[in-house]
Amino acid sequence: MSASTGSSARPPRVLVVIPARMASSRLPDKPLTDIAGKPMIVQVLDRAREADLGRVVVAADDARICAVVEAAGGRAVMTRKDHASGSDRVREAVKKADQNCDIILNLQGDVPLIDPASLAAALDPLKDPAVDIGTIMIEIRDEAGRQDPSFVKAVTTPIEGGRHRALYFTRATAPTGEGPLYQHIGVYAWRRATLERFVALPPSPLELREKLEQLRALEAGMRIDVSLVPATPMDVNTPQDLDRVRAAFAELAVADKA
Repeated sequence: MSASTGSSARPPRVLVVIPARMASSRLPDKPLTDIAGKPMIVQVLDRAREADLGRVVVAADDARICAVVEAAGGRAVMTRKDHASGSDRVREAVKKADQNCDIILNLQGDVPLIDPASLAAALDPLKDPAVDIGTIMIEIRDEAGRQDPSFVKAVTTPIEGGRHRALYFTRATAPTGEGPLYQHIGVYAWRRATLERFVALPPSPLELREKLEQLRALEAGMRIDVSLVPATPMDVNTPQDLDRVRAAFAELAVADKA
């Protein structure tokens, strides 16, 4: 697998892909739920455009998602409904939207409050040609989060440039002993060749055991480096999450008027 990001005569060409599925058992029609007067998928699209990293495309599985994205001036492509993972959906979108891109930034469609700077931070590790995948994490600052299996822990070692190299990802409270714990945030920057290699691999033993797709990459010998960012993006998976995000947007609107 080549680690090249393209010709040295130009910067790497980045494509931001936002996978969005209509099916959600906990929050029906999740991408279309209203947040501050816009569908959630459009709020995420806005954050991606604010980051100004490259072209942005929504990988949808329903024509209604495409319609609201296009009404907002964005681009959407239809993808199959039966993909086994978000990475497979992202790969299909790349084939339909931009096969000449060098790097694909996979941004989840349920993080309407993500800081655009965090998206740039996910790309930073790929400045090192030895890195296959870039991603981000935050420090867990409360005991409940340290023990919560839904907070995926990134077990890392610090390296040069303020980055961390990922050694493992787990739902367990790890590592043990004194020191910080980090929550992995599922934003991935892929080299195109890495994504092609990854989706061609079968699910790995630890991936199946932990139910964490990124372990497939580590088990295959791919290098994942992680940037530490200051704040969690507050994803939306339940009606309670939606209420919290709507309240946060309302607070931001009041602050902007002050």
